[in-house]
Amino acid sequence: MVFQAPAQSSSIATLPVFTARGLTKVYEMGEVRVEALRGVDFDLTAGEFVVLLGPSGSGKSTLLNILGGLDVPTSGEVVYGGQNLTTASEAALTAYRRTHIGFVFQFYNLIPSLTARENVALVTELVERPMAPEDALALVGLGQRLDHFPAQLSGGEQQRVAIARAIAKQPAVLLCDEPTGALDITTGVVVLEALERVNRELGTATVVITHNAAIAGMADRVVRLADGRVAGSDRPSHKAAAKDLKW
Repeated sequence: MVFQAPAQSSSIATLPVFTARGLTKVYEMGEVRVEALRGVDFDLTAGEFVVLLGPSGSGKSTLLNILGGLDVPTSGEVVYGGQNLTTASEAALTAYRRTHIGFVFQFYNLIPSLTARENVALVTELVERPMAPEDALALVGLGQRLDHFPAQLSGGEQQRVAIARAIAKQPAVLLCDEPTGALDITTGVVVLEALERVNRELGTATVVITHNAAIAGMADRVVRLADGRVAGSDRPSHKAAAKDLKW
């Protein structure tokens, strides 16, 4: 099975990038049974910036991992661009992750012995039409730091290298798990500005999971999770710029 990226369109009738229905995820460890997701429905539209908001243990990371093909649900279905992820083979999921999804995690996972440019170039070798590492780093404001090693970069700069690495393969979707969780407020805003720019200039559908309610202000849509369920979903009446967020 070969997954095709959803068509980009400004039409309201555009099919969702993702359609997830009735997702459950149960982890069993001996006699302990943990229900991480309890019947979650979720859609993501092309170009949308969504914040998944909720406390630790609410199911945010589990949902993100299932959408990204890193995990499979216990029950329910995830459809990407009209194709079913839930029934895909491991080989198909690997190709899907490699081609269509960019991941940004709380910790940067850069290779210490490689420069910023070289860390990004590793990903560009995996896809047919990558962005030049220099262009990806320029997009996140690191055009002057191409040949610096991770140890020569601040935490925020390292996270922006991680974002550049994720977008260099030009994925349809960027999935971000607590991307500012290890950063101070000022640095966190700079990282969010990079995500904002990627979403605006590349049209990359972006999902950011966080426990920080202030970040919800920059979203097109906010989905709140609690105890493995969707507790609410709304569209802010005013979408704030990342630089104007206060927390």
